[in-house]
Order: sequence, then C-alpha cells, then structure tokens
Amino acid sequence: MRQVSSGDRDDLALVLDLVRDAFAYMDDRIDPPSSVHRLTIDELASPPGEVWVIGCPPVACMVATPRTDVLYLGKMAVRSVLRGEGYSRRLVEQADRRAREIGLTWLELEARIELVENHRTFEALGFEEVGRTAHPGFSSPTSVTFRRRVASP
Repeated sequence: MRQVSSGDRDDLALVLDLVRDAFAYMDDRIDPPSSVHRLTIDELASPPGEVWVIGCPPVACMVATPRTDVLYLGKMAVRSVLRGEGYSRRLVEQADRRAREIGLTWLELEARIELVENHRTFEALGFEEVGRTAHPGFSSPTSVTFRRRVASP
C-alpha cells in the first residue's frame, strides 16, 4: 500500500482510470449519476484528500479525507476482476491506521442507496449505517452514510 503524491500525475491518471472502470457498473443503477464522471486528476491531487493505492499499476484505491472527527473514505475502488479478494479490507485497515495517526475517532463513507451489495460489504467490514441523505433536487434519500469506530492501537 502506498500513498500517491499530488505531483505524480501519471499515477493519478491511472487511479482515475481505475475509479472510472470500477464505478462503471453503477451507470444504469443509480440516480443521479456518479460524480466520478466529473472527477479530474486535479481534484485527485488536491489536498486535504490523500490518495492510497494497492499495486503498480493500481488495482485498488481510495481517497482518505480528514474532516472534523472522521476520516472520510471516498472513491473507494477495486478492479472489477479482483473484487471479493480482500482489497477493500486492506484499504479500510490502512484508513484505520491513518485515522489513528492523525487522531481521528471514526471512519466514514457513503454508498448509493441502490447499491445494497456495497452496503453488505461495508457492514462486513464493521461499518454501521448512521444516516441517509438526498442529493440536491431529490426528495428521497439517494445515499447511505456508514461509520466505523477507529480501532484502538
């Protein structure tokens, strides 16, 4: 597992390709469409988010962003042919270590309401649902928020 620096645009381009590929199955399932379609290398390179990857070229990644009391895990992606092989668990374990290093209490992530298989994965990794939110213009929830307490050292 390694952190991709904001200046490594070649690595960030590979991460962007991975995220777009991994999120492609959602296109006909979620509404509104994923923000991944608007994601750019510049956004990936922008602090305070940290881009973490497994593999070279990357086969799994996440953007870990410190917030007030949580480390938010966004754009968590695993190459489709490698799903179910423990990469998400490894990413969450890294996020847990990172959150402890910077003194945060919780890991947090969101999943679209339609993606119940993702909900099951996150619950199996120790996350619990803590809320539901709606994107602007939607009257019903479109996302589920999950949290997990950071493990003790």
